[in-house]
Amino acid sequence: MSANSDKATGLANQAAGKIKQGVGKAIGDKNLEAKGAGQEARGKIQKTVGDAKSGVKQVADKVKKAVDDL
Repeated sequence: MSANSDKATGLANQAAGKIKQGVGKAIGDKNLEAKGAGQEARGKIQKTVGDAKSGVKQVADKVKKAVDDL
């Protein structure tokens, strides 16, 4: 996946996880609440991976530009 798709999917999973947690809490379904927490955590990790990919790409682009300028 690209950095942007990792970020977008991560944010979507975070949002869906929060919704599941809220619904689970509202109806007293601890299993749904736990699944939501897990999905939210996976989303945070996925977004972090996307952020890291973006950072690595920025550094690589700067190195390439510096080499090209030589």
